[in-house]
Amino acid sequence: MDVPTGVLPVVRKMKNFEKALDTSHAFIVILESRLVQLKSLVEYSRRSNKLVLIHFDLIQGLKSDEFGMEFLIREIKPDGILSTRGNIIQLAKKHNLLAIQRIFLLDSHALTHNLKLVEKFKPDCIEVLPGLMPTVIQQVLKETNIPIIAGGLLSKEEDVKAAFDAGAIAVSTSKTELWSF
Repeated sequence: MDVPTGVLPVVRKMKNFEKALDTSHAFIVILESRLVQLKSLVEYSRRSNKLVLIHFDLIQGLKSDEFGMEFLIREIKPDGILSTRGNIIQLAKKHNLLAIQRIFLLDSHALTHNLKLVEKFKPDCIEVLPGLMPTVIQQVLKETNIPIIAGGLLSKEEDVKAAFDAGAIAVSTSKTELWSF
């Protein structure tokens, strides 16, 4: 599967779900949901010709283990997942799902630690949070040679442009005003 590029509309609140479906972007990200809602959200997204990425860690009622992944693949059928957990990245790759590893970079120790995890689990993409650090985006891209998605704290078009200029292939944002960028 191709990796996502451009702006990735992130649905954090269900009130923005329809708005995400109305965008011209190929992918949408379902950030938070309950397990019982997930199948219908994915099916509805497919009717709108959207590819769906699910933040595995934030689905209420979904356990982060092989059985949870098996259920997600067989019943929900997303196009990919996002997770901070290495075991989930491994399971997604094992089952040929697009695997995006989210890394939170609080300081230099977190950067070093996360780069080791990325090397170990080899995700298809890395989502760097916060996405307001062009220099760090460049560094992670250089050290891993894995496509970078910038996410978190992007609030202006200039932030989106800076992330792209730093080498990010996509930005993920729940700010609906940035979905038209």
